Amino acid sequence: MLTQLVRSAKLTKKRTESDALVVQKKKLFVLDTNVFMEDATSLFKFEEHDLYVPMITLAELDKHKKGRDEINWQARATSRYFDTLTASEANIEEGIPLSGCGHKDAQGRLFFQTTHLKLPELPLPNLPGQLNDNDIIGITRYLKDTRTEYEDVVLVSKDINVRIKARAVGLNSETYHGDKEIEDDDILPDDFIHRLPSSFWETLGCEVGVSPSKEGDTYIFQKTFRSWTENDLVILPGKDADNPLEAIVTEKNKTSTTIRVLTDYRNAKSIWGIYARSREQNLGLNLLMDNNVDIVSLAGKAGTGKTMLTLASALEQTMEMKRYNEIFISRAPIPIGPDMGFLPGNEEEKMEPWMGALHDNLDVLMKNGDAGEKGSSEWAKNATRDLLKQRIKIKSMNFMRGRNLVNKFFIIDEAQNLTQKQVKSLITRAGQGTKVVLLGNVSQIDSPYLSASDCGLVRVIHAFRKHFKHAGYVLLDQGERSRLAEAANAYL
Repeated sequence: MLTQLVRSAKLTKKRTESDALVVQKKKLFVLDTNVFMEDATSLFKFEEHDLYVPMITLAELDKHKKGRDEINWQARATSRYFDTLTASEANIEEGIPLSGCGHKDAQGRLFFQTTHLKLPELPLPNLPGQLNDNDIIGITRYLKDTRTEYEDVVLVSKDINVRIKARAVGLNSETYHGDKEIEDDDILPDDFIHRLPSSFWETLGCEVGVSPSKEGDTYIFQKTFRSWTENDLVILPGKDADNPLEAIVTEKNKTSTTIRVLTDYRNAKSIWGIYARSREQNLGLNLLMDNNVDIVSLAGKAGTGKTMLTLASALEQTMEMKRYNEIFISRAPIPIGPDMGFLPGNEEEKMEPWMGALHDNLDVLMKNGDAGEKGSSEWAKNATRDLLKQRIKIKSMNFMRGRNLVNKFFIIDEAQNLTQKQVKSLITRAGQGTKVVLLGNVSQIDSPYLSASDCGLVRVIHAFRKHFKHAGYVLLDQGERSRLAEAANAYL
């Protein structure tokens, strides 16, 4: 027993020494204002290292917050991140965890200048150039002299002259290379899939019941899995190791958890001629086809099949199953580039240029459906197209206030460009028998007033997963459009 205690004490001592070495390897980065105006998410891209923001930086951000240019948007987004991080911190002087906005890779802490600093005498006391730049260099020198717990204190700036001046007075300085757009999996939860070990059934014992049904075998566990949420995907070990069982959590309470085996839309069954190509797409189709799920959020990069899956399930349930009367589609008309100005026509004609994705996917679905079969005449194809268009209504979100949508399949496209208030206004239009589907890509926010952490799509996903058991969410990460589109997502 004594030998074990001694060995434990030695291991503890080694671990403590190792932890000390890890702390010594950390760096403190002082960020210039132009870094934030280039990329507001730069806060979360320094991994385990700590960051320091001088008060001069906050003052300069305040000067650039007004306007519609990219730097103005980035300045506003940075201020919102600062506000979120500092809102729940009682002692800012001890540093704020950068993981507070949902960025798990950011393991460092954020420090603000909270007191007046008596800056040391620089080798060049009268540096030429702007006073603010010189003050940031002086603050960096002060931190390098006083914060000896760090391996180094580095000034990060996009201004080449600031970096040269910093090096001239003996400081390390770097440019910022992390100005890559934030991706969906950086900000959205990825815990909707639960993979269980092969020993799960033996460990669980007899605390499970099985109820066969048309929809799929239902398993009722006499225990609560705390990390599971309704409509999450559960991957169960089966007889074939290469083909595990895939189930969805249908009910969860204080004493039991119920899951149901998913319908296989990859091989056994198609929806309007469309087959799922991945595990996530199969979960998405199950949620879209489930009448007990009132709202579904499909997020993911471009080309993952969000619109195709949604439109196929909408047509299947509207035209074949007669579950819904019409398909409503709406989106925020926010351009990527300069605004084209006035568009002539009525409501649907004005929205037509924004619905290119609808028509592209409808063309593919037409080829997969009955009208696309060999031998079908051109007249039959056109008649089918006209019939489908009569059941699809394109609506502007500007005229949705006060409406009551009953038995509609309501698709909200490009939901990442909507605010929480706008999304709320649209979702509250849903009447009896209406299903709402939100589609979006966090890395493609075009609104100058939104950031990845506060857009309507992200707010809906976090709020509904936690509080509403009739909500489903899937993050699609496998590109299906083309190898060129996948390469653009990966390298640009």
